[in-house]
Amino acid sequence: MADPPRKGGRAVTLLKPREVALDGNPPPKHWGYLPSRAVNRTALLAAAVVLLFFASVLLGSYTVTIPDFFTIVVNHLGGGAKIPGASFIVMENKLPRAVTGTMIGIAFGLAGALFQTMLRNPLASPDVIGISSGASAAAVTAIVIFGASGAVVSAAALVGALAVAALIYGISSGGASRGTGRGNAAGNRLVLAGIGIAAALHAVVSFLMTRADIRTAADVLVWLNGSLNSANWDRAGVLFLALVVLVPAAAVIAGPLRILELGHDAAAGLGVRVNAARLALVLIAVALAAVATAAAGPVSFVAFLAGPIARRFAGKASLPASALVGALIVLAADYAAANLAPLFLDGTVLPVGVVTGALGAPFLLWLLATASRKDA
Repeated sequence: MADPPRKGGRAVTLLKPREVALDGNPPPKHWGYLPSRAVNRTALLAAAVVLLFFASVLLGSYTVTIPDFFTIVVNHLGGGAKIPGASFIVMENKLPRAVTGTMIGIAFGLAGALFQTMLRNPLASPDVIGISSGASAAAVTAIVIFGASGAVVSAAALVGALAVAALIYGISSGGASRGTGRGNAAGNRLVLAGIGIAAALHAVVSFLMTRADIRTAADVLVWLNGSLNSANWDRAGVLFLALVVLVPAAAVIAGPLRILELGHDAAAGLGVRVNAARLALVLIAVALAAVATAAAGPVSFVAFLAGPIARRFAGKASLPASALVGALIVLAADYAAANLAPLFLDGTVLPVGVVTGALGAPFLLWLLATASRKDA
């Protein structure tokens, strides 16, 4: 049995994974404990999500008063009288769109935070390491070659994301069998393998686009940009069932994730089964990204930015804050795409992914610039 880890000549008292202490001193806050300030800021994020959710439903090109909204929902659930026009717009358009957007943001935010925290690499998000590219390639193949639509495209995207994730994990874990897959090296291999596979899949998508007719290519472009235009209660129900399973799983795996932040060697010394924990984290993160992509397409930059923004706002890495930031990004971008963009683009409604992509790149540069000034 390995000697207990030491720091500054002092032995580290090994308690339960969430109760690591140095000679009885409280554990550092950055080891996953939520200080009261972080809890308060996470609550602010939750309130902001609720406000933006209702703004998306009540405001826009067709406004609904709060009493009318509750009347519509209660009558719809209880089989009461419907308000002509308003009931259809709220229950079949605005509300499922807002519900789906919120859940997609939660899924992407959690997926990005899990990858970035586990691999200790801000580039490790589904957008960058090929998960979204796998879903896109599979969906475009189904649309262009097989003429698929609707649920079949979503199923193809889900299968493609999972297949590419398995391939990336297999390549990145190749060094483990030779005794070299430890620490940051395995994480860096996963990122590099994902970037390489993503580049190849982008080439596949480009080739398929050249073989498609104009109408099919237009449908493919809408899906590739990420859109909530096709949101409905059926897709929202499937996504909700997936999150009912995956969000608690992410909460359970959060404990080992915090220990993995210390490094794989330290985590192993604290009793964490590193390989099993990494595999579980990858499976949960990939599943979250896959179901979100299957529901609305690869909405760019949400998973990439949710974690860093949440870390800056809450003062530490936080899965709940990352999920809420992801929901905020999607809801705000969809509101801008559906209601503000037509005012400046002669009535053109943009896919939500166009807005997240346009705003995500400069915001990422701003994050990097502020981080550089802070480190200087």
